[in-house]
Amino acid sequence: MTESAGAAGGTAGAKVPVAVVMISLNEGHNMAAVLENLAGWAQEVFLVDSYSTDDTVDIALRHGVHVVQRRFRGFGDQWNFALRELPIKAPWTMKLDPDERLTDRLKASIAEATARPDVDGIRFRRRLWFMGRPMPVRQTILRAWRTGKCRFTDVTVNEQPVVEGRIADVPGDLEHHDSPDLHHWCDKQNRYISAEAIAQFEKRPQAAEARLFGDGLERRRWLRRAYWWIPGRYTLMFLYHLLVLGAWQAGRVGWIWSRLRTELFRTWAYKLYEMRLRGVPLRLPPSRPGQPDPRVKQYD
Repeated sequence: MTESAGAAGGTAGAKVPVAVVMISLNEGHNMAAVLENLAGWAQEVFLVDSYSTDDTVDIALRHGVHVVQRRFRGFGDQWNFALRELPIKAPWTMKLDPDERLTDRLKASIAEATARPDVDGIRFRRRLWFMGRPMPVRQTILRAWRTGKCRFTDVTVNEQPVVEGRIADVPGDLEHHDSPDLHHWCDKQNRYISAEAIAQFEKRPQAAEARLFGDGLERRRWLRRAYWWIPGRYTLMFLYHLLVLGAWQAGRVGWIWSRLRTELFRTWAYKLYEMRLRGVPLRLPPSRPGQPDPRVKQYD
């Protein structure tokens, strides 16, 4: 059973005191749907665009979004810029990706949590959609906080919010519609694993220390580091996705997702091996950003 993703408004009553912030590059295929999902619910909506060449900015402006443009240097850098420079007035701020949708239950849960004086951050579950189908795969993420109480880890990819104060877990799913099709998914994931492999090759700082007995993020970092030394790791990775995460419940779609996720890790290892063999990092092809839009404010 799937929770419904609220469209215009989703929940009755006044807007929730939350400023939703997104970053984008060529997200025109998602923009109308995500803004309709937020309409009547969020007090403010901001978009930091990295010079899209599609209709991302057009759609955002038509929906009354506060849009600025800035060159993309890395996910952590872009999110810290957004929190530092955007004229956020709402007492709460929420990070949202254009391919995500709030269910009605989550909207109500966030509204209730923002009214609690003992809460500084809000954590909830994100449910994956793949090939247009809901998956039984969820992760717990921290995505909302009192304005001014968050910073992001300054990393190239897989940035994490660091929030001061007490964190509350609330019910309701955030639906993650990962990509409109498999071609888009493969392109996006290929860029992610290239960025991860380059960061590993250059020994860049990670979002958290790798500690077996640390918090959830630190344990995941420790397991990811240990993973590269485990015999039969690709078979174990496939079984982890299929059986432990429960992707088998989605039938063939779940099998395909588990297989492709495993191949991403294999390709990551191949890219890292090639860089070590050549002694130089990969050179990623440029994302081909467009020109500044004169309708919105520009930042260096």
